[in-house]
Amino acid sequence: MAAASGKSVLFVCLGNICRSPIAEAVFRHMATERGEAEKWRIDSAATSTYEIGNPPDYRGQACMRRRGVPMQHVARQVTKEDFMTFDYILCMDESNLRDLKRKANTVKNSKAKIELLGSYDPEQQLIINDPYYGSEQDFETVYEQCIRCCKTFLERNS
Repeated sequence: MAAASGKSVLFVCLGNICRSPIAEAVFRHMATERGEAEKWRIDSAATSTYEIGNPPDYRGQACMRRRGVPMQHVARQVTKEDFMTFDYILCMDESNLRDLKRKANTVKNSKAKIELLGSYDPEQQLIINDPYYGSEQDFETVYEQCIRCCKTFLERNS
C-alpha cells in the first residue's frame, strides 16, 4: 500500500467482479512497472451488494493471466469512508456515476474526485460496458479500454 503522503484511486463498477477488478489489476501492474506502485493506494469496489465476497469473474481472470497481469481481489461495496480517503473514484458507466454521486452527497467530508474512467480514454470511448452477460471478447474489450485509460490517468497523475 501507499505511504501516507501517496495518492489513491478506487475503481468502481456495479458488482466488482468484472470491470473494476480488471482496472485495478491493470493500474497496479502499470504503476509497478513504472516503479511507482508504492506511491499509490489502489483498490476497487462495487456500487451494489450483489457479489460481495466473490472473486473476479473467471473470464476476467483468464484475460489477465494471458497477459501476465496479477489479479487478486475479493468483491466489496463502496463505503462512506472511501469517499473520505480516496483521492479519485473512477467508475465505468453513467449508472455507477449517478450512484456514487448520490452516495457522496451523504458523506460530510467527501474529498474524492468522482469521474468516469473512460474520461481518460484517448480514443474517447467514455463508457466501459459491463461484459458480464457477454463473451470472452467483451472482457478483452474491457481490458483494452482499461489499458488506455489507466495509462493516461497514471501519466497525468505521476
